[in-house]
Amino acid sequence: MSESSGHPHSASDSLPGVIEKPAGAREFTIRAIIAGVVVAAIMGASYPYIVLKLGFGPNVSVVAAFFGYLFLGILFRNFNRWENNIVQTAGTSAAQTAFMCVILAAFDLMIQTPGHNYTFRPEWYESFAWLTFASILGILLAVPLRRHYVEEEKLSFADGVAAAETIIVLDARGKEARRAAIALFAATIASGLVWWLTTKWGGRAFGNASIGEDWLSFLHGHAEVITAIPDTVFATMGGLTAATAGAGFSVSLLGIGSGMIVGNRVNFSMAAGGILAWIVAPHLLVPDIVAAPVRGKILLWVMWPGTGMLIAAGLTALFLKWRTLQRSFSTLSGDAVKSGDVSMKFIGTGVAIATIGLVIVQKVFFDLPIWLTVIAAALSIPLMLVGLRVLGETNWGPISQLTNMMQAVFAALKPGSLTANLTASGTTGTIAVQSEAIMQDYKAGHIIGSTPRFLTYSQLIAAPIGALAVALVYPMLRDLYGVGGHGLASPISIRIAGFADVLSGGFDKLPPHALQFMVIGAILGIVIALGEHFLPWGRKWLPSATGLGIGMMVPGSVVFVMVVGGILMSLWNRVDRKSADALGMPLASGLIAGEAVMAIIIPLLIALGRVAP
Repeated sequence: MSESSGHPHSASDSLPGVIEKPAGAREFTIRAIIAGVVVAAIMGASYPYIVLKLGFGPNVSVVAAFFGYLFLGILFRNFNRWENNIVQTAGTSAAQTAFMCVILAAFDLMIQTPGHNYTFRPEWYESFAWLTFASILGILLAVPLRRHYVEEEKLSFADGVAAAETIIVLDARGKEARRAAIALFAATIASGLVWWLTTKWGGRAFGNASIGEDWLSFLHGHAEVITAIPDTVFATMGGLTAATAGAGFSVSLLGIGSGMIVGNRVNFSMAAGGILAWIVAPHLLVPDIVAAPVRGKILLWVMWPGTGMLIAAGLTALFLKWRTLQRSFSTLSGDAVKSGDVSMKFIGTGVAIATIGLVIVQKVFFDLPIWLTVIAAALSIPLMLVGLRVLGETNWGPISQLTNMMQAVFAALKPGSLTANLTASGTTGTIAVQSEAIMQDYKAGHIIGSTPRFLTYSQLIAAPIGALAVALVYPMLRDLYGVGGHGLASPISIRIAGFADVLSGGFDKLPPHALQFMVIGAILGIVIALGEHFLPWGRKWLPSATGLGIGMMVPGSVVFVMVVGGILMSLWNRVDRKSADALGMPLASGLIAGEAVMAIIIPLLIALGRVAP
């Protein structure tokens, strides 16, 4: 049973076990590499529009798995699931690199901000070199952590589970496989349809209009889109909070599917954090500390205690299990290749080359001091360690929130430099986001029996492809649609640019008492982590510090619907454990996949001119 769950019949009990790969099965083949390169190019080129348009990065692992099945299936009839996983891994790597278009958009938003006379934006070749070296560094730094997070900790990594389940279903045969496939595809269609109805494109199909404002209105929660069905219900939670605070229940089957996999302990912990942040906090903060009960404004305050809790609890838990982590590194000896891993020599050489390349790129192109790049690379390690734990437990990567924290650090190290603030924090974010991608892939590979080093190679091949794709595609999107307005609002970029703007005026511009409550959150996170480790009943009855912290930073509407998914999975286990074990994960994976697939299709149709923006 996964340690992230405290319920005896949680979703974690139903997670697939490790599948043995038959001797002689092909895996890292030429055709898989070629298909992986093609899928990486597609995912890398399409993902910037998706992230900037939707305001979040949907799970692409299952989408890449479908693409792998499609491309391999068109060319070859005898491919296998392990080859498909190579393709899936490449697509995920490229997309995660392309996610950092949010930093490129932040540069452009700062140019639009009055009062700064800011003019710098990276050229395409500068963006390519920057993201390539940072992505490769993130991949290699994460390799030694695979055994700790995936095998020892057994964290959920729900998107990795969904990708593995999708690959298994696409490759399986027999009656049980057909039932699982029906569950996966029915859930995929349902999830995609529901998501479409909650968007303005679904609203247009039923004659509804959409209203948009400039990018500042998105920051302050004033933009409105009329949809076929609401994207959130019970937004005021029965009058307990403001409708603009970010509470309620998201009309999202993806949230249901994620909650089914994550399990009740983390779900309920996230809900507790969500109640504190989006129901209790508005009454306490508005109007003395926060001007209005708008999620964006509340987040700028609650992110401090939430981030403090995440970082302190994650690092404390890691310190308490240092022997396990030590074993992870000790296994990467010269014989590591025989056991399926790359060696420490390979990792060390790659890290040195990537770091030197990053230092040169940021000095020559971004005029960053060498010492600042070295510090950024060093600080990315604790950021990565915390982010992996959060992602593994909650299926939510806190990169944008932790990037904001790094912005504060770099504002203290190099005050007043907007370029240094955005570049250095973007470096730490890129390193961390690639570590998340490869750990999800390691989780999927662990389930289906893939060889870890081949997944590492696939990631390393695809990262530069994703960097080149975003470097070329983002300027075209910016010039075609504009950034920060009706076309590409990118709330993540708005928050990063807005935070850089605030910090440029010094720490006096931070919300009152934010730093003090960050310390309080950190202390609480340490206490919970110690209780989980030393108290026999700690992991069952104490809330998850990771869940509490992330619940304070993601929209409450997402958190509360994940609770519903966890409860439904528990009820299913109690009523019919056999069918829950057989169909629970395919169904949950389909619920995750449907929304992600539609989030890819709609922007592609827009880019092709088949659908109006």
